[in-house]
Amino acid sequence: MASEEHIIDLKHVSKRYGDKTVLDDINLYVRKGEFVTLLGPSGCGKTTTLRLIAGFLAPDEGEILLDGKDISGIPPYKRPFNTVFQRYALFPHLDVYDNIAFGLKLQKVPEDEIERRVKKVLKLVSMSDYEERDVDSLSGGQQQRVAIARALVNQPKILLLDEPLAALDLKMRKDMQIELKEMHKELGITFIYVTHDQEEALTLSDTIVVMNEGKIQQIGTPIDIYNEPVNCFVADFIGESNILKGKMMRDRRVAFIKHEFDCVDEGFGEMVPVDVVVRPEDIYFTTDPAKCQFKATVNSCTFKGVHYEMWVDTDTGYELMIQDYDPYPVGAEVMLYIDPDDIQVMHKERTRNVFDGKMVDDTHVEMIGGVFECLPQEGLSAGDEVRVEVRFEKVELEDHQEEGAVAGEVHFLLYKGDHYHLTILTEGGDHVWVDTNDIWDKGDLVGINIAPQDLKISKRNEA
Repeated sequence: MASEEHIIDLKHVSKRYGDKTVLDDINLYVRKGEFVTLLGPSGCGKTTTLRLIAGFLAPDEGEILLDGKDISGIPPYKRPFNTVFQRYALFPHLDVYDNIAFGLKLQKVPEDEIERRVKKVLKLVSMSDYEERDVDSLSGGQQQRVAIARALVNQPKILLLDEPLAALDLKMRKDMQIELKEMHKELGITFIYVTHDQEEALTLSDTIVVMNEGKIQQIGTPIDIYNEPVNCFVADFIGESNILKGKMMRDRRVAFIKHEFDCVDEGFGEMVPVDVVVRPEDIYFTTDPAKCQFKATVNSCTFKGVHYEMWVDTDTGYELMIQDYDPYPVGAEVMLYIDPDDIQVMHKERTRNVFDGKMVDDTHVEMIGGVFECLPQEGLSAGDEVRVEVRFEKVELEDHQEEGAVAGEVHFLLYKGDHYHLTILTEGGDHVWVDTNDIWDKGDLVGINIAPQDLKISKRNEA
């Protein structure tokens, strides 16, 4: 995409609050007329990104370009943007017409031009008969329409929307999604939208930017993001997924759940550990033994309105979610298959924990904010900088923080069919990854221990 078609460019943008990095080297462009959604969980950096674009915040590093020109020195009110917030911030003492006209009057726009523009945006947001209504008498959806109209009447180059539908009930939110999509199509201006709602992002967007912990995880169309997630976080965050440990046997052949399957992926190598994603709607029931790839037993079946959601135990000890229009009773023995096109193979982000550490003495190593006992280390002495490797399943979690060499909190968890893969955030801000059969919840406080024999230590410059 040629740079002259970009209306916004973020280049190596970082933002910190004290010691906490909120945005970490963000690179992103937005094309003219595009509907771009910044999507991610609370605290991922999406609203900070929007506020940097709007000018309410300044980046600590990097630059933000509008039509190729740096706008870092331009205050928010001089940028050709308007922002719609979750809280509508309407003026209660003004009626609908005057709320929308307020900014134009400040700019000394002639009265006839104000009237023309206000009536145009009222029609656009389906509020033509509400000009004289008191804004406090409006429903939440109507108030949000007025807030959007007030932003649009200024004819911004870019409309910034920060979770504008979050306060609405489900039906109203879905109605407003359709209206926003129609507005974007009619106006042709650039929309940059922030949400944590995956369905909203998939419904509205030309492009989705998935964010987590201050970094961009993936940028793509809704179809790309859903069908071709680049990592486990994206696969888990966007829709329902079966995420499983696998091994790429060779090109177009992958093993998972202790079975081998044909797939369409190539270039991973042979006998390489991978992660595999299969969407629950892409596992199919069959009565044909020749088509059956594996068998399972139904352990739950729940009606979800459009489809039934079933959990099955496979013949090899894995649990999978399946969505189908036809229900199968609990206890039913079923035959299943997966088409090659419906298997998404991803590179593993990591295969073990790797920590930087320092030897305290020949049987103790300091790392991730604590001191751990290790086996006697020949050739290493106190003060040596080392690399420590620990397999995921060798990290022990304790119910009480004081019982561990290091304290932490369950930050993210992923069910992988026969175990949980947890991300633990230590008090010092380090990440520790754990494979466990125990059930933990996000936010649980834990102690971390590792047995001496499970620490693989080497000099850092030899690692």
